[in-house]
Amino acid sequence: MATQFVIDGLKASIDGKEILKGINLEIKGGEIHAIMGPNGTGKSTLASALMGHPKYEVTDGTATLDGEDLLEMEVDERARAGLFLAMQYPSEIPGVTNSDFLRSALNARRGEGNEISLIKFIRQMEGKMKELEMNPEFAHRYLNEGFSGGEKKRNEILQMMLLDPKIVVLDEIDSGLDIDALRIVSNGVNAMRSEDRGFLIITHYQRLLNYITPDFVHVMMQGRIVKSGGPELAERLENEGYDWVKEELGIVDETVGQA
Repeated sequence: MATQFVIDGLKASIDGKEILKGINLEIKGGEIHAIMGPNGTGKSTLASALMGHPKYEVTDGTATLDGEDLLEMEVDERARAGLFLAMQYPSEIPGVTNSDFLRSALNARRGEGNEISLIKFIRQMEGKMKELEMNPEFAHRYLNEGFSGGEKKRNEILQMMLLDPKIVVLDEIDSGLDIDALRIVSNGVNAMRSEDRGFLIITHYQRLLNYITPDFVHVMMQGRIVKSGGPELAERLENEGYDWVKEELGIVDETVGQA
């Protein structure tokens, strides 16, 4: 059965303030969806709420992956079910090497009794690192500690490539990347395009979508998806900004107070 990710009427709050006000979205395997919108409209809140960040309280709606209720799962269970989030600001974890973290994450995804052998893991990791033009020494450094912004983002894509998830959420993966790092990260994403995998890309800029062509583009304002279209919608937003969307839909204040 083809991968199917369905968000229906999702609402979420932080400290009692409603940020997401009813998100409806369906992503099928093989599809790339991009969400764009002004700052403060709830885009990153959507990513965090889907992954189960405790800061965000889901107050209504559902999110299912291949019929399974993600919102009833703990964070690690959501990851094992096939949901992956590449964060805008990846955390640094001193004392844990990149390779140890990646192997532990991969074995958790594979499940008890199906752990990957050390030799096979090293071969896979080194192969993917070569694709991402990463220095092999990064495997032995502490997770993200002392990494540049671009190196952290490549590391997120490395995790994605090794974990082989069903649904990938990229939260402003292009933030802070120079043109070379953007190309490399985008190539990593494009290499993972598959009929069994769907992508949700959250971004501010058309430049990322020049490298990763979306099937659908959605505009998010006031905690809702207010307009959808194809790649041409992102091009118009890049050229004209968001004022025409607000004018067309009669939106006065586009912000809800969170990214």
